[in-house]
Amino acid sequence: MASPEAVGAPPEVSAGIDQKKPSKQQIDPYNVAGEIDDSGNTKAIDYDRLIEEFGTQPLTEHHLRRFEEVTGKPAFRLMRRKLFFSHRDFDKILDAYEKYGSFMLYTGRGPSSGSMHLGHCIPFLFTKELQELFDVPLVIMMTDDEKYLYTRNKNDGVQKKGNAAEDFLEYAHENIKDIIALGFDPKKTFIYTDYEYLGGHFYRNTSEFESLVTFNQASGAFGFNASTSIGFAAYMAKQCAAAFPSSYPELFGYPDYRPPHYDPSAQRRHKALASIPTLIPCAIDQEPYFRILRDRCERMTDPHPKTCLILSKFLTALQGPGGKMSASDPNSAIFMSDTPAQIKNKINKHAFSGGRETAEDHKKYGGNPDVDVAYTYLSYFLEDDAELEDLAQKYRSGEMMTGEMKARCIAELQKFVGEFQERRKEITHEVMRTYTTPRKMEYGGNPRVKASPSEANGSLTETPAAAAAGKDGRGTKGERKAAKLAAKKEGKLPVRQKDQDGGGGDATAS
Repeated sequence: MASPEAVGAPPEVSAGIDQKKPSKQQIDPYNVAGEIDDSGNTKAIDYDRLIEEFGTQPLTEHHLRRFEEVTGKPAFRLMRRKLFFSHRDFDKILDAYEKYGSFMLYTGRGPSSGSMHLGHCIPFLFTKELQELFDVPLVIMMTDDEKYLYTRNKNDGVQKKGNAAEDFLEYAHENIKDIIALGFDPKKTFIYTDYEYLGGHFYRNTSEFESLVTFNQASGAFGFNASTSIGFAAYMAKQCAAAFPSSYPELFGYPDYRPPHYDPSAQRRHKALASIPTLIPCAIDQEPYFRILRDRCERMTDPHPKTCLILSKFLTALQGPGGKMSASDPNSAIFMSDTPAQIKNKINKHAFSGGRETAEDHKKYGGNPDVDVAYTYLSYFLEDDAELEDLAQKYRSGEMMTGEMKARCIAELQKFVGEFQERRKEITHEVMRTYTTPRKMEYGGNPRVKASPSEANGSLTETPAAAAAGKDGRGTKGERKAAKLAAKKEGKLPVRQKDQDGGGGDATAS
């Protein structure tokens, strides 16, 4: 996918500090920057404005209650604290899971360096929790090709040292090992790089999707112009087609049609897989890709349900509001390869403080945890809600000093990164290949649904949606048609409606 964070290289928070010109907030797959006011101050990213501009919906208390009702478990801390704050049809994916028992998870990463940082980990940590709770299959796309094309395009077609296609494939392999170390279940997780996997039914879906998007529409969404390389402009179709379960027949027990296994039964794509819904956890900057995707899901030869999204905020850069951690600036981020001493030094030296200018003023007036970077990081990684609220209250009252808040943050991050590094040592090339080898996924789905995903083929069985898909061995054609009509009358089939995505179509030129 691009990555669960922005796939491009956004302007650094610290760049141009002595000459910041007023500018509007800019959030898209290749830029993440807060507004700069007339005084040259960088403002925090306005997420309410993003909801309005992108036409997404806020994640509300109603959705949290519905989540807990369907799963029987408390909402995750990243949801409770509204760090995952917006969505498209999250309620519909919960309905589908409740009725039919399963769905596919899809997320990804654009590998731009050999080590991930904390900001990269957030969507993966959330995705892991979703996979464990729902017991569903997950695909993770490593967009080594997109990173190469983006970098080459940015450099006016000049290939610089460390930016060859092979370099980005190597970054992808190292990042895959990082992702595995976060604890994903190999039985129901497939991770791939575009350079190594694309072909077969995936490429057929990509080719068809490309035919549904004009260059003007892609340019309007992503800012392409006459200087954009044709490879970079065409990439977006891959990231969109990756959301279709029919792009991965092997994962669901169906044959693919690629060398060396030219199975004649797989010459056509498998309609049954097109009925499986998909949920994408990712950062809000990736939303333009999936807005284009959603408007075309039902226009595919085998129509797919509209992809559902749950969207996160960005993990703030060490320098404070208005930007995010960036792999291109070591002092903006805590990397998963950092030592305890490096973590301590970065937090103490670079983390923006919400404290007062003097200790006396801080004790008298208190600090502002809402802009304090150390407190912000704790809100992502500290599980205990009561402790987090206590820290905020003490900081606001002046009882807790900035140094104490940073010390608590340092301890939590050193623990998280240290435990990660111990697991990462065990991830060999051979372990990585167990995740990147296409094979049938093993998952159970919703235990409350009698018609759970079949261990025989991985698709939804004994449900109206599966029966209507026309898979062999599910009764006669007449029986399947009767079952489908009966299910429609009972309201048991997923409803496919025109999208309500803010304006009824692409926010693009056409």
